[in-house]
Amino acid sequence: MGSNDTPKKSSIFDKNKLAIALQYERGKDEVPFVSAKGKGYIAKAIIELAQTNNIAIRQDTDLAVLLEKLDINTPIPLEAYAAVAEILAYVYKINEKARRQA
Repeated sequence: MGSNDTPKKSSIFDKNKLAIALQYERGKDEVPFVSAKGKGYIAKAIIELAQTNNIAIRQDTDLAVLLEKLDINTPIPLEAYAAVAEILAYVYKINEKARRQA
């Protein structure tokens, strides 16, 4: 296949792509919970919505596989606390940096 025959990025689709959205509001929620999840086109839509709204995205396949088993609005399990805490710290750091630059 020559360089002109490579598929365009928009035509490449991974039906196994997994996306999990977590929600947590300090002072309101006791623990983070799964607010959206999906594979394939739904995962793509979750990721695009996050990007459109400047929501930080973090890739963690093992955590996504664990959280995929939960129902929507289900608090994260104890065994996921450390990983989710790390992600929230990352998100808070990015948000704080963005506020300073604004």
